Amino acid sequence: MGVKGQQTRENILACAERIILQRGYSGTSIDDIISEACITKGGFFYHFDGKSDLAKQLMLRYLEQDKVFFDSLLERAISLTEDPLQQLLIFLKLMAEAMADLPGTHPGCLVASFTYESQQFDDELRNLNSQGVLAWRRFFMEQFDRVAEKYPPRIDRPLEELADMLTTVIEGGIVMSKVLDDRHILPYQLLQYRNYIRLIFSNS
Repeated sequence: MGVKGQQTRENILACAERIILQRGYSGTSIDDIISEACITKGGFFYHFDGKSDLAKQLMLRYLEQDKVFFDSLLERAISLTEDPLQQLLIFLKLMAEAMADLPGTHPGCLVASFTYESQQFDDELRNLNSQGVLAWRRFFMEQFDRVAEKYPPRIDRPLEELADMLTTVIEGGIVMSKVLDDRHILPYQLLQYRNYIRLIFSNS
């Protein structure tokens, strides 16, 4: 596929994601996507076998973008300090700052959207969705493991729970921000979570 073809495919995916996050998967038709992307039906089916194939490609794209997003924040945090707790706290601060621009930086969560409509999808996509959440857990767990080696936590709970709590804060914050039309809720919740992590691992 040439550069133009890649650009067209990316445009279709971007338009589809934007519409689905607004209307839901079941409320989005191929015709809606075609109209938004300014392409022909033949152009759509050149890139995707159908709506189910589009959903799968959307999920793969979304999870890869999240990985790049998290990796970039962690890389920045690591460049600023060698201390693992400070790295984690900086990572969370950077995430809160990025999430402050909710519509632009994080218009919604495709994983959550697809979970709400899981009955619309086959086992392959539901499994892909689950694998995405587990990937977040592993990523966050790696950071907590490094912190716990130097700063034993004050509470006797599995670190996995802290990792899942971060995902819960992000997902819940996105929902609250959108429902109340207040883009500050998500970053403020992340900062509250950051305070909680500081208390759990602080030696003072």
